[in-house]
Amino acid sequence: MREDSAPWYRQFWPWFLIVLPGSVVVAAFVTLYIAHRHADDLVVDEYYKDGLAINRQLAKQDTARQRGYSARLIVSDDRIEVDTGGVKGLAGLRLRLSHPLEADRDFTVQLRRTGETRYAAALPAPVASNWHWILDAGEDGSWRLDGSLARGDFRGDNGG
Repeated sequence: MREDSAPWYRQFWPWFLIVLPGSVVVAAFVTLYIAHRHADDLVVDEYYKDGLAINRQLAKQDTARQRGYSARLIVSDDRIEVDTGGVKGLAGLRLRLSHPLEADRDFTVQLRRTGETRYAAALPAPVASNWHWILDAGEDGSWRLDGSLARGDFRGDNGG
């Protein structure tokens, strides 16, 4: 019978048996961190209040439709321009941009009038296609336009 003279911590098999479950524990903590950090914001707690808000939103959309309002958004790297149809004489508009899954990436910009029916603002963060947008006159506005950014809403550096 042969005896090993090296202590257990200098041998291969004990470390091999320790590393396997240890790596699973580390992977579980990494997965937990990722799941918590990037959780989807799709679940709503207060359904009744959201239902009432949806009814108000629909009424504002109907008002915009009756007035003949429309909007076309053009996004470049750090700027957004909105060409409105029918909206005239307002000094500024509010544009809310929301990420389709992560509410912490949503933001609002105040658009300044640059032409009779054209408004523009600098973007504080980059946006991509499929982001949702809401355009209105502000807190007391009686109308609202909304939609989502399509690939055609983006233009390159040459403006085309």
